Amino acid sequence: MEIALPDLAATMALGARIGGALKPGDLVALSGPLGAGKTELARAILRARGVMGDVPSPTFTLVQPYETPGLTIHHYDLYRLKHAAELAEMGLEDALDDGAALVEWPERASLPGEMLMVRLSDGTAGRKAMLEGPARWAVLERAHV
Repeated sequence: MEIALPDLAATMALGARIGGALKPGDLVALSGPLGAGKTELARAILRARGVMGDVPSPTFTLVQPYETPGLTIHHYDLYRLKHAAELAEMGLEDALDDGAALVEWPERASLPGEMLMVRLSDGTAGRKAMLEGPARWAVLERAHV
């Protein structure tokens, strides 16, 4: 499914749909070049789950946990990951046992299990999000129509 993201409101709306559908064990992979909007979409997802404070990019901390009503969400940024094995040390599988995870730069490591893959692009026609994942994420398409 392809969704146009012409402005911040469209990104916030997509984040609200993803955030509203998140369940324990969910992994959302956010892929795209620098400046494509990965952190912006992660912020929108977290805001939709009730996070009101600062939501910095975890580029330097690599992972930032957020307690939301009924669900702990870990926000990972793998950009600075030197070795794929470092991901195990960051506790991704443990985070998915009782919560959900948002992972920026997923192509830098092998991620476990099924996931919603969000590929962001920022071209001359504006930002776009290409979404693919298990059938249960089709709810996003129904909400988009």
